[in-house]
Amino acid sequence: MIYLTDGTKESFLTAFLLAFSDGDALVSSSPTQLSLGQKTVFVSADAARAARAEERLLSFDKDCMNDLSLLLRSGMSGREQIAFRYFRLLALQKRPVRDMLADEDVLCASECIRKVTYEIHRLHGFVRFLESASGALYAPLSPDNDVVDLLVPHFRSRLPEFPFVLHDVKRKKAAVYDGKNTFLAPLEQAEVVLSASEQAWQTLWQRYYKSVNIPQRERLKQMKGYMPVRYWKFMPEFSSREPFLT
Repeated sequence: MIYLTDGTKESFLTAFLLAFSDGDALVSSSPTQLSLGQKTVFVSADAARAARAEERLLSFDKDCMNDLSLLLRSGMSGREQIAFRYFRLLALQKRPVRDMLADEDVLCASECIRKVTYEIHRLHGFVRFLESASGALYAPLSPDNDVVDLLVPHFRSRLPEFPFVLHDVKRKKAAVYDGKNTFLAPLEQAEVVLSASEQAWQTLWQRYYKSVNIPQRERLKQMKGYMPVRYWKFMPEFSSREPFLT
């Protein structure tokens, strides 16, 4: 049986209860190719069932809901199935299983979580803000994983006096800090009027970035390892197509 969820935690936990006794169950939030004899059931979130499942799982592992949040934020295909297999093992063992890395289900979940947390760490350094005419800061990004709101505490602690918007252009939503509160909002596109000094700062940054490069000692492979190419399109130092490489 294939259990289709809406991608939320509540829908996943509802599906988890329904699918638990089916060792061959497949849980997914996206349409899946059916095999011969397979059936599909669409699972709507049931608050009561989800709460019951959460309470039971937390009795086995008090930190497991953090694992679930990270797994469901993953950009990996099959993330719900990875989460289902991991939490099914947790329920069967009735104790934390995250250290059982010899188990394939735990290893898959661990790798999935690692990729999410590693991208959060990377984006702390790779996000580039633009100053708007109003003084608020705007940063477009397109992360592999659904982590835009998890970036807010880092930047809020470092820029407490500046309102800012972190815009996930891939998922068409934004995490907004208004100077006091933080909230998530849908955002398809943003039209940002830049401050008078923003372009000057970008040009200065590009010149600095180019000046510290040593053409005779370029290490492109190493550089791409430290700063993956998929993040370059939102970085002003690369906005003119690798300016320091020309």
